[in-house]
Amino acid sequence: MDSVTFDVVLTVLRILIAVAFIAMGVNHFVPRSARTMAAMIPPWLRPDGRVTPLTLVYVTGVCEIAGGLGLLFSPTRMIAGVALVVFLACVFPANAYAARHRERFGALAVPFVPRLIGQIVLAALVLLVAFF
Repeated sequence: MDSVTFDVVLTVLRILIAVAFIAMGVNHFVPRSARTMAAMIPPWLRPDGRVTPLTLVYVTGVCEIAGGLGLLFSPTRMIAGVALVVFLACVFPANAYAARHRERFGALAVPFVPRLIGQIVLAALVLLVAFF
């Protein structure tokens, strides 16, 4: 693959990943989705009452939107990529909790191993589009 083709593929991939993060972030503000995501936060990760799980959902939504937008602008691309990888690691316990409680979360409860593999692949793709 020549460098022009690689740049085009990378740009398209960067836009797709950014749009996906932005869309997922916006979804954090849809009331029904937000309530479900709040329920996915494991009890052992819930703050001591000063910050509600719903507030954490809103904060993570803002993080996803900011990270997605950051990938689109070259001055912020690398820091956004690193921040999104940290973000993916931070939200993984909620996804793992949902995976253990499939009867409660239905389709959102992707089984643990496929979710882990997906998170790793997504993190690798984020770093690829952030650093190249």
